[in-house]
Amino acid sequence: MKLLSLHLLVIINICYHVVLCAHEEVQDGETKRRVKRHWVWNQISTLEEQTNIPYMIGTLKSTKLRQNAEYILQGEYANTLFKVKEDTGDIYGYEKLDREERAQYNLTALLVDTISKKTLEPPEMFSIRLIDINDNAPIFTQESYNASVPEMSATDILVTKVNAVDPDDPTVAGHAKVTYKILKGYEHFKIHEITGEIFTLSSYLDRETKASYEVIVQAKDSPGLSGGFSSSATVIIHLSDINDNFPTFTKKQYTFNVYEDLRVGEVVGKISVDDIDEPQNRNAKYTFMKGIYEQWFKIKSNPETNEGIIILTKALNYESNNKQFRMSIEVTDPSIDLRVANQQRQSTTTEVVINVLDVDEPPEFSEPSYLFKVKEDEKQKNIGFVSAVDPDFPKKVVRYSGKTGKDDLRVLPNGSVYVEKPLDRETSAWHNFTVIAEEVDSATKKSSSANVYVQVLDVNDNAPEFAEKYAPRVCENTANDQVILTISATDKDEMLPGTKFTYYSAEKENNFTVVDNRDNTANIIVKNGAFHLYETKFHYLPIVISDNGAPPLSSTNTLTIAVCKCNEKGDFTYCEEALKQTAVSASTIIIILCSLALILLCVLVVFLILRRMRSNGPLLLMKNPAEIHEQLVIYDEEGGGEMDTNGYDVSVLNSVRRNVVRSKPDTEPYPNQYAHVQKPARNGDMFSMIEAKKDDADNDGECLPYDTLHIFGYEGSESNVESLSSLESGSSDSEIDYDVLNDWGPRFKMLADLYGLENLEDFPY
Repeated sequence: MKLLSLHLLVIINICYHVVLCAHEEVQDGETKRRVKRHWVWNQISTLEEQTNIPYMIGTLKSTKLRQNAEYILQGEYANTLFKVKEDTGDIYGYEKLDREERAQYNLTALLVDTISKKTLEPPEMFSIRLIDINDNAPIFTQESYNASVPEMSATDILVTKVNAVDPDDPTVAGHAKVTYKILKGYEHFKIHEITGEIFTLSSYLDRETKASYEVIVQAKDSPGLSGGFSSSATVIIHLSDINDNFPTFTKKQYTFNVYEDLRVGEVVGKISVDDIDEPQNRNAKYTFMKGIYEQWFKIKSNPETNEGIIILTKALNYESNNKQFRMSIEVTDPSIDLRVANQQRQSTTTEVVINVLDVDEPPEFSEPSYLFKVKEDEKQKNIGFVSAVDPDFPKKVVRYSGKTGKDDLRVLPNGSVYVEKPLDRETSAWHNFTVIAEEVDSATKKSSSANVYVQVLDVNDNAPEFAEKYAPRVCENTANDQVILTISATDKDEMLPGTKFTYYSAEKENNFTVVDNRDNTANIIVKNGAFHLYETKFHYLPIVISDNGAPPLSSTNTLTIAVCKCNEKGDFTYCEEALKQTAVSASTIIIILCSLALILLCVLVVFLILRRMRSNGPLLLMKNPAEIHEQLVIYDEEGGGEMDTNGYDVSVLNSVRRNVVRSKPDTEPYPNQYAHVQKPARNGDMFSMIEAKKDDADNDGECLPYDTLHIFGYEGSESNVESLSSLESGSSDSEIDYDVLNDWGPRFKMLADLYGLENLEDFPY
């Protein structure tokens, strides 16, 4: 029947619906003519997925068909997927076509004259539409689904939704209509046939029994018809945990052994429970079934492990007959929802036994700390006792010692706190130290300690004094009875409420008077004015200050009053400052001495460096010191002449240039300062040697020049005296007869040679 209906549908679609006529109006003057178009089809339909290739699809037909006409197809799929029989116009398909890939193909039909190759009909577009058959199964949008729902949920609670899509034509006989059905898991869940929503069916879904369920859902098309296609998907449904199970103890009895010296706040032991809920839903709470043990212990829950932690709240004592504690503990969970809770409870109570073990304990003081009071002037006095006993049996003797840190307090072995020297409250009002109690004749030498506080009580042993350093000033023209200053006092002793100070002048009052205000202050008043700065610059007023202590004490304090120049408004314009005594502390003196010592050391180092540099002066820069020649020539007689020259070894100067090795610097730090002076011409080796020495000294970069050259060629044009040079004395204009030098003996031979007439022409000027 299905195949028959499909064939009928094809026949209906390929029937010629209408005969298309195209009318063409041709205007030729007033004559009108109609031209009839001859294509007699517009759409062809065929079934998809045909496998009998080639298969008939439809026929092209024209009224102008004649003997020499043929049909031609044009388009993307012409002559590949589709081919036409040229003479009949029958169209055949040459491949299997899938409507889900492409539902329609557009082609162009032509009627051509085989001889002239001209078209007999205008090209006409037509389409080939594929008719759907049910050849696809529904496809789920996900391969698998994961969902969750709280355990113990009520029925008809939405869990999740599945969805499947059929690619077939939804307009044809329900090919794409999908319905859902649960194939597995329908005992606990149900599904909506059309929407695919999954709901709970059972209200007893216990996670602790089964944590997840596998549900298989089927999607099928063509509902109500035989056959059709279907597919399936798996849905994993997890049950999320709720707090529906009570915690239970794992043991009926827990036993702990602890030593009696266990500190308060430390852990005695831990008790554990089983709770099959997940950790976030475990909230165990532990309580003592009898409250008599709560003074020694407390129990709290560990939120991470759900354990019960027993903590010591009171010190244990083996000797006080508390050697064992036996108690019952109950566990509950206050956050359980009792409407869905598992009522099958296990054991929620257990017994806990705590055994106290004996230890060798240190002595115990009668008080955690001790407070003693003593007056500051008392000495060699017992101010109190400390006491400690050994709690063990048999009891051991206890000996005491103290770390006072002071020589004036001592702890005796019997526990007596003894004052050796008087204590000064003004130095330290409190003395704190530790007393140690230690067992005697014990192998373990157990000991304990306690704090001792000694308060030093005040006695009146300090006289009052000025509250501050006063520097009063007074104008020269200050009137009598004018208050220039209000003073107050302070006392190093403890100033309790009711402390009173009295003030009066220690000497006969001349210029100033002291008036006690009876409120622990006093006014300084001018008695006799008319002061003069240049006669008396300062006035000294001794003041006696007394207190009302027992016994009363007093002191004399001197007030220095400066006389000042003032303007008309009474403002001070000029005052001389009194000499101030500046106290220098020992630490300041030490710093000053250290600074002076450092300065002296620096001076000594600098001196040694300078001395070393001087010893390495320019004259010692030569590698061979033996080449430095110094000779002392004594001129105790006149006219040595050439004999003087014979007394000095001139050859040394000639050899210095050859033998002394000096390092030449890259640049000349000392320019030749005589370069601009015209050097007089000289003959002989002496002049060359001196010039060489000069160049060496001027160009030596290692030391300053130690020789100089003075030119005495002339005394200048403005000089009133004649030239002192002997260089011109040998000129022909001179009236002196130097030939007489030849008669004066060998000592003047050199002068005779120099100034003789026969040598005048050779003498250089």
